[in-house]
Amino acid sequence: MDDLKGFLRQAGQEFLNAAGDAAMGAAKEVVGSVINEIFIKKEADTKRVLPSIKNMRVLGETSSNLGPYSEVQDYETILNSCLSSGSLFEDPIFPANNESLMFSRRPDRHIEWLRPHEIADNPQFFVEGFSRFDVQQGELGDCWLLAATANLTQESNLFFRVVPPEQSFEENYAGIFHFRFWQYGKWVDVTIDDRLPTSRGELVYMHSTEKNEFWSALLEKAYAKLHGSYEALKGGSTCEALEDFTGGVSEWYDLKEAPGNLFAILQKAADRNSMMGCSIEPDPNVLEAETPQGLIRGHAYSITKVCFIDIVTPNRQGKIPMIRMRNPWGNEAEWNGPWSDSSAEWRYIPEDQKQEIGLTFDRDGEFWMSFQDFLHHFDRVEICNLSPDSLTEDQQNSGKRKWEMSMYEGEWTPGVTAGGCRNFLDTFWHNPQYIITLVDPDEDDEEGHCTVIVGLMQKNRRSKRNMGMECLTIGFAIYNLNERELENRPQGLNFFRYKSSVGRSPHFINTREVCARFKLPPGHYLIVPSTFDPNEEGEFIIRVFSETQNNMEENDDHVGYGGKADTITPGYPTPKPLDPQKESLRRLFDSIAGKDMEVDWMELKRILDHSMRDDLPKPVVYNRFTANNAFETQAAGPGEDDGGACGLLSLICGPFLKGTPFEDQLGASDPSSKRLMGDNPSDGAAVTSGVIVDETHGFSKDVCRSMVAMLDADKSGKLGFEEFETLLSDIAKWKAIFKVYDVENTGRVSGFQLREALNSAGYHLNNRVLNVLGHRYGSRDGQIAFDDFIMCAVKIKTYIEIFKERDTEKNETATFTLEEWIERTIYS
Repeated sequence: MDDLKGFLRQAGQEFLNAAGDAAMGAAKEVVGSVINEIFIKKEADTKRVLPSIKNMRVLGETSSNLGPYSEVQDYETILNSCLSSGSLFEDPIFPANNESLMFSRRPDRHIEWLRPHEIADNPQFFVEGFSRFDVQQGELGDCWLLAATANLTQESNLFFRVVPPEQSFEENYAGIFHFRFWQYGKWVDVTIDDRLPTSRGELVYMHSTEKNEFWSALLEKAYAKLHGSYEALKGGSTCEALEDFTGGVSEWYDLKEAPGNLFAILQKAADRNSMMGCSIEPDPNVLEAETPQGLIRGHAYSITKVCFIDIVTPNRQGKIPMIRMRNPWGNEAEWNGPWSDSSAEWRYIPEDQKQEIGLTFDRDGEFWMSFQDFLHHFDRVEICNLSPDSLTEDQQNSGKRKWEMSMYEGEWTPGVTAGGCRNFLDTFWHNPQYIITLVDPDEDDEEGHCTVIVGLMQKNRRSKRNMGMECLTIGFAIYNLNERELENRPQGLNFFRYKSSVGRSPHFINTREVCARFKLPPGHYLIVPSTFDPNEEGEFIIRVFSETQNNMEENDDHVGYGGKADTITPGYPTPKPLDPQKESLRRLFDSIAGKDMEVDWMELKRILDHSMRDDLPKPVVYNRFTANNAFETQAAGPGEDDGGACGLLSLICGPFLKGTPFEDQLGASDPSSKRLMGDNPSDGAAVTSGVIVDETHGFSKDVCRSMVAMLDADKSGKLGFEEFETLLSDIAKWKAIFKVYDVENTGRVSGFQLREALNSAGYHLNNRVLNVLGHRYGSRDGQIAFDDFIMCAVKIKTYIEIFKERDTEKNETATFTLEEWIERTIYS
């Protein structure tokens, strides 16, 4: 049995070594991301992202960070290639098959993919321009998309940003079209072929009133491709599509609990060209049931106008708040109550007022309602507030207002920055934090307050529905900051323990975006976005819209070394040249180093594995996934670990630790600390070879090589005595720090403690760097092993020293040639 265990252990280690070598390129890429993030050019600790059509991405670009698409499809390149070859484009990424239609089941009938000229005579991209009446719903449950598309047609500059107008079925036709969508701070160009799903020669999904008009059907296909399939578009909110069409931020209101100033909010939204939609709760027993008043339950309507209308009756005159809406079906399914088409109320409206509001009585799905009837019959209203770049100069000159916007992107990394909501106080403060500063109140606010809309959006969840990935439950909290609290970056546990929030998202909810509007006095505010539960992984963007200027920054540590630190380690006195303890260390070094009087990584590994055996984590076996997809772990039994520890560092540092709290932590009193030496450690005897046990365990060769490289000035691959002494002092300090946080003596600490532990060693890192370290060195359950913690400390110290050496102006900027950077970093 022992022979079998030995064989399996050796075979397993050979596999791990091979896997490690195979993964070296990936590892270098991850480490390189840390390097580039911190040390090539240390820009501001935060990254502001502003959407602009000038920074267009192509679906498939790495930087677009979208879904599963890896192939870049450039519209112009493919178009020219097809025109040259005389062929029609067939999209290999979104092919004309069932997988592009559905991911959960097969279609219930035969679907034939046809090009527009196979569906209708004289196909056109636009027939007599475009309008909200071009959008008709098919069999797909995406009325939310149709309502948003109908709204999009109201503004030509917004429409043509999404639907490039130069496309046609005559000039330069090659069966290829493209559309543009906003996705998480970037505009993305999506290329498609024009093969559309049909049944018996008719379009199955979105289509136009005109049988030979195809812009809306092609737009829907591009949006389906963006999210992986047509089925991925089933069910959603109008706000989601409006945001993808405009880059705006959305909010919604329950009309049964509507704020008293809702009409003013809708008017302000209209003044800023906001897009709006509304809906009625569905009937659970009837799909899209019709009410006696002609309204459709569970159906998304678009709001096309909000205004006061002059009314003149025999007894009095005045203004009445009114709302115009449209049913995306574009048919006779309209409101039949007061102010419906041709109702008696319209006779009290002056003719010039009718012309001003564009009143028509066509059976086209569009109708008017009084605001009071709107509140009574509808359940929900959604507003998409447009980003500042959505308004043209002419619109601004004509009196249209624009929002001020700030936006940041971030991520929740399990064990590092995924702290969960405030219910989990001990980890909540590890979430990303952002500060907004409000200076000027709204122009028309009598109380001197500022309107602030905060939107928290999680990325890429709809496109991963086919993998069973639904939206996380997310939300945010807002805290007021005084001038003294502004100095803390980030805010720690005690701040949240004793501070109450001044605002928060209405709910923690599993939707793509959570948004809320606040009225806040001018001042400084901290926003903390989070998932409800800790350790849920995801990416997000957070946006702040305000009527007046807002200044936003990430509340995070400044990357560097030294300065303010929660130092917990003892000071180590520098040994004097004739110090007898140093002489003992010299004899130890001489006995290890051999004739070349230097220590290489293999000799260092033997020393560390033996002296720190008790500090290394016990083996963990990942048995299986539990019902909630969490790993169930089991520590190795006593027979699976060789046990025992000698504590070489106790021998080295013990005399300096007498009487300190770290004497026991470093094992200074452990009698086994003499096991590396002969019976008389002072006699300079050689190390007993028999005490080195099983080199396949303990510190990895990568850690040991990195330790040597950290202090190996001449790049010989070995350390002289002075370098060896410095290294062991560093390791002793890092070990003492690790012991403080490893309270259960498991050889592992929680990833949430990585920031504090590294701060204790004097290192300051921000969330982006900590996230990378968590991904690179954390285990599946968010733990950091002792040797990985040492590796983090080694790497950070090495790269900081490399950077500082070139930062001659002390302005946090260093310049390297490519050759110099590779030469300096490849060895470390």
